[in-house]
Amino acid sequence: MWRYRVRCAILFLVIAVSPARADDLTDFNTLMEGVASHIRVAIDALKTGNADLATLEIDRTRQSWGMLQQHFGGRRPKMFETNTHYKNIMTGVSARLVGAELLLNAGRPDAAIDSLNKLRGDFYELRKSSGIVVLADCVRDADTAMDALMAYDGGALDFDKAETRADLAAKATDYGNTLKRCDGIASEAVHAEPEFRRLMDGAQASLALIPKAIAARAGDLLHRVLNELRSFDNLLASRFG
Repeated sequence: MWRYRVRCAILFLVIAVSPARADDLTDFNTLMEGVASHIRVAIDALKTGNADLATLEIDRTRQSWGMLQQHFGGRRPKMFETNTHYKNIMTGVSARLVGAELLLNAGRPDAAIDSLNKLRGDFYELRKSSGIVVLADCVRDADTAMDALMAYDGGALDFDKAETRADLAAKATDYGNTLKRCDGIASEAVHAEPEFRRLMDGAQASLALIPKAIAARAGDLLHRVLNELRSFDNLLASRFG
């Protein structure tokens, strides 16, 4: 608890001492990451059945959202001046959080997770429609690329078909390139973080085995590699998405 309070106090001071400009993208992204970080923890808590922590994190999400609203004072940031999604998304956050908490209290954790994930999706679409990309959005793109790659897990693959080998290789390359893009987007602090490095480097090491699996027509190896990649991908989404 004390670490959370210290982190919030530091974040508030950092934002408060900067010029109160509605066009400050750095401030907006920093505050939004504060909101997103609590949503991630709330979702993880719900998945593991920790309702008390989930409730606490939803409340912390609400507090972080209040900090964002306080900083921008109801003004639309410059980068969203022409964004038609901005008003609906930004005015609906508080209601969505109340809805997620009601679902949790009603004993419907899966529905609460779905509600929180939709809120994350709204933030993603808001930034995407204004040409803004942050690490969380890149990790989301990586998750989509991983979903496409996982289509090759399970069932007998016909490695003798050139189109099968080519498509599998292309999907693996797409996922690897997306991870490299995320690595480049990460801040210096995140880029050097041991957990981030373990996940990024581990995923790239696993990806390097896919061409070997294709060349050897080794379905068992491919299955193992894809499951390793899915694990890395899930942890990236949970921690940084």
